[in-house]
Amino acid sequence: MMLAHFLDGLRCSICGTLNALWHDPVRGMVECRECGQSALCVPESGEVA
Repeated sequence: MMLAHFLDGLRCSICGTLNALWHDPVRGMVECRECGQSALCVPESGEVA
């Protein structure tokens, strides 16, 4: 079972590498496999209209 999902077509804003971002929905993080930069992904808490 794959826990992290490859984000195709996106570029890291720090190192500029294309197709190096992975989304880990369990930890709520996106990480660049090239430079190691990570960002938290916080879902919206509002109701869907």
